[in-house]
Amino acid sequence: MVKTDKTKILLDAGVKLGETDEYPQIPDKELKTVDGIFVSHAHLDHSGYLPHIFSAGYNGKIYATKPTIELINVMINDYMRISEPTNVSKEGLAKMQKSYKILEFKEPFRFKDLTIRFIGAGHILGSAMISVSDGKETILYSGDINLVKTRLLEGAEIHGLSAKTLITESTYSSKKDVFPNETVVTKKMLKSIKDTLLAGGKVIIPTFAVGRGQEVLFLLDDYMNSGLIPKVPIYVDGMINKAMRIHRHNVIYCRTELQRRILMSDFDPFKSENFSPIEKISERSKVVSEDQASIIVTTSGMITGGPIMYYLTKMGHNSLNKLILVGFQAAGTLGREIQDGARKVKINKSMVDIGLTVETYHLSAHADRPQLDTLVQRINGLKNIFIIHGEKVKSEEWRDDLKAKYHALLPEPLKEYEV
Repeated sequence: MVKTDKTKILLDAGVKLGETDEYPQIPDKELKTVDGIFVSHAHLDHSGYLPHIFSAGYNGKIYATKPTIELINVMINDYMRISEPTNVSKEGLAKMQKSYKILEFKEPFRFKDLTIRFIGAGHILGSAMISVSDGKETILYSGDINLVKTRLLEGAEIHGLSAKTLITESTYSSKKDVFPNETVVTKKMLKSIKDTLLAGGKVIIPTFAVGRGQEVLFLLDDYMNSGLIPKVPIYVDGMINKAMRIHRHNVIYCRTELQRRILMSDFDPFKSENFSPIEKISERSKVVSEDQASIIVTTSGMITGGPIMYYLTKMGHNSLNKLILVGFQAAGTLGREIQDGARKVKINKSMVDIGLTVETYHLSAHADRPQLDTLVQRINGLKNIFIIHGEKVKSEEWRDDLKAKYHALLPEPLKEYEV
């Protein structure tokens, strides 16, 4: 929450999903007094609390980019169906869906006594850093950020940034968090996939529906078309299919090279013939039972729900198969449990043997420590750094390293800071 004497806004409104779901601690009575909500991107840990805020009596608007708004609707509908949160009313959900306002990148937006600007964050489609200025001081909120360009997006726009105060994510802020070269990682991953397919096994890749899902599918498609991995069905299950359609409709927000690829040839990577979308639940049993090698790309990325639970229940015991983790696995999630070596896990009240091979290949949409340091160094006039959105030990390590030059701290919930 950012306040001036005249205005009160929220930067993001997320839920933290895990063994026990966690919610923002702002009291409902204060949520009613908020003037506007500005959302950096669609992932649930940045948008999933919106239905509750409207259910609690908020009557303002949600400001976000066009792709973020479209993706929020898909992700929140899925969240409502799977998690069935008790703090959301039908009226609140309906009100939320009528309250969106589109903001475009780089265009200053006057909001009462504030000027808001969205700046490309490079994390997922439509993701933004948010600059908030009262004409005297500027706060820059990073949201989730990635400085490196991917198959889908340009890296974050960090040229010409100015702010006295930075509120930044710190997912990979330890000195040890230096990502290996992605080309090296993907080559190892694709060799592993090839080995499993040639042995007749099935490869299951749980991934986030937005961002990682598209990157993984583009990677598999490219390598399959070039003959570097066998041509087998790539089954696409869960919310990834809806997300793919939204990406295609919003390709103008993707990398220029990707736009040209679609405009200047008959080949559309979002609709590759290598992809076999699973449109009905009944189709999953065929995928599981068919006697041929295949790749299954499905949600959810941290194995907290969605179709991955079915595939693990039916195929997890078979040592011929392989589970490939490509995203961050938060503490307390089933994904982290399996990543840490659990060979028997509980899924839908039943114990499931994990006999397949489990491998992790780091394909992150977040900045690593060198990128985070680069972000800090590129901001002109920076004095204060509020470090959020990370495991406490990593955030504290980065804070200690920044203290020599900046006023850096980990803000405490419900405490106010003046900048």
